[in-house]
Amino acid sequence: MTSDLTTRSLDALNAYGQTQKTMPSATDEQGTGATGGADIVSGFTTALDTALKGAIQTGKTAEAQTATGLSGKGNMSDIATSVEEAKLTLQTVTTVRDRVVQAYQDVMKMSV
Repeated sequence: MTSDLTTRSLDALNAYGQTQKTMPSATDEQGTGATGGADIVSGFTTALDTALKGAIQTGKTAEAQTATGLSGKGNMSDIATSVEEAKLTLQTVTTVRDRVVQAYQDVMKMSV
């Protein structure tokens, strides 16, 4: 049986891979990655925006499936899958948020 931590790590890895597929490459013609800082920031912003929109859509899908189930018209397997996917998405978003906050706090602790 896989642990919850392993499952969350795999989910985060899969989400990262999906985000990388949707992102344009941030390398120059030579493949060195030496593009401007603005490109990196806009790339990160786009990746974060795409990931958050996907998380929101997953939550809305789970809500719709749950409402269908409460009305007695839904497939229980689809409902359970949808709710579990929303749960894992929320855990992933929470983990990313915690890491971003920790990184910010580490940067603020640095001496200039």
